[in-house]
Amino acid sequence: MENADYFVGVAQQALWILALACAPILIPALVAGLILGMFQAATSINEQTLTFVPKLIVVAICLAIFGGSIMLLVADFTRDIYQNMIPEIVR
Repeated sequence: MENADYFVGVAQQALWILALACAPILIPALVAGLILGMFQAATSINEQTLTFVPKLIVVAICLAIFGGSIMLLVADFTRDIYQNMIPEIVR
């Protein structure tokens, strides 16, 4: 029964790391989409590329800014799994 609690803890930590890794990209894309949607509603412009291209640019900028820190976060989690969690499961 103790292993089940341990696996739940590892899964919870993995989901938290996933949320921290995705948030710096998804939140600015959401805000850009909201602003562009309001602009389209106000001007009655229904061009699909008007929403796609700016969101793509926002995501690319966010990846350029936060990509290194996201990679470090995922690498630290992976290192922690190999160093601490896997030996705990095998034992």
